[in-house]
Amino acid sequence: MDKKISRTWRQKALRPSLFGLIIFFVVAAAYNFSQANTGGRSHNVAINNITISSVTQGEFVDALSLRGQVVPKTTIYLDTTTGGQVEQRLVEQGEFVEKGQPLIRLSNTNLQLDVMGREAQVTEQLNFLRNTQMNMATSRLNLRRDLLEIELQISHLQRRSKQSSMLVDKGLLAKDRLAEIKDNLSYYQARKALTIERQEQENSIRKVQVKQLEESAVMLEKNLLFARENLDNLLFKAPVSGYLSELNVEIGESKERGARLGQIDIPNEYKLVILLDEFYLNQVHRDLAVMVALESGNIMAKVSKIDSRVKQSQFQIEVDLPTSASNIKRGQNIDIKLMLGGNKEQALLLKRGAFFSNSGGNWAYVLTAEGNKAIRRNISLGKKNQDYFEILSGLSLGEKVITSSYGNFDKAQQLQLN
Repeated sequence: MDKKISRTWRQKALRPSLFGLIIFFVVAAAYNFSQANTGGRSHNVAINNITISSVTQGEFVDALSLRGQVVPKTTIYLDTTTGGQVEQRLVEQGEFVEKGQPLIRLSNTNLQLDVMGREAQVTEQLNFLRNTQMNMATSRLNLRRDLLEIELQISHLQRRSKQSSMLVDKGLLAKDRLAEIKDNLSYYQARKALTIERQEQENSIRKVQVKQLEESAVMLEKNLLFARENLDNLLFKAPVSGYLSELNVEIGESKERGARLGQIDIPNEYKLVILLDEFYLNQVHRDLAVMVALESGNIMAKVSKIDSRVKQSQFQIEVDLPTSASNIKRGQNIDIKLMLGGNKEQALLLKRGAFFSNSGGNWAYVLTAEGNKAIRRNISLGKKNQDYFEILSGLSLGEKVITSSYGNFDKAQQLQLN
């Protein structure tokens, strides 16, 4: 016979307790998981680990403190027009060279042979031109001689025809003899006309042929002159006076046509190359005032060129330095102030800080009046200089703002300051 087993009070209380503990842990885990994913509504922060700045009021000087690098304003590149092997290096990099001073001597056997071949062609062409001119002169003289002989025959025949006509009238000469004389006269007259026509045609052809030969000779002489200039260019000379800042040649090295040998910088003509954050791309324009800090004192200059191509979040501007600026060297870095021109007398100001990289200036953590909390608030910032942001809206004078990085708590709505 089966016996009924009854549970004790402890056993009866254990099951609800287990269910209660399980539900508690599940709810706690779900809460912690939601807080981890949402960043939480609140975050505890040690006040010693943050930077707090107050909103102030004062003059906002719209100027940027930057550094620019000195580079030559005008650079002449030295490229070879002939190519060849470096035979001699006559100067060293960094020297000051005068216009026309020899710098490098090259050798080029093929170019020398080409010049010799062109000289032979010119000589041959000139000889042919002289021979042609001599032949034309001989032909012209022969035609003139033939014309003189024909005119002489015509003169004789005219005289004989006149005498024979008188004899025929008197019956002393046969008419056939007179007709023969007149036929010969007509022949020589026609021959004279033909000779004159041939002379005119040959003169016309001769002029064209001589002109073509002369033009061909001139062209060959120009080619020869060009080849000789290339041969002269094997001794590379300075095109201008200046500092030889680069000279990329070694003795025995072969250089192709168009290869760069070096560069010359024009002295006392410099410019500054300055890199700016892309934030200022719409604020910078040509002729913008720039204050340059030199050893001799501050001078004013202007932005001369803007390269709007953004590389690694930066763009480049150039500032021409006046020729009066002294003690300037290529590659030197100089402090400048870029005057953006938007100065304001009474502006709300907030010190620059790392918070901008997290919020983009669209929001910030603002401390409460008690100072133990910081509430996330939407704000609007305008221009910035090397020290301050200009506040457009969202903050009031005297309020305190966390301006250090928000990297660890930028999703929290409020911060508990310990």
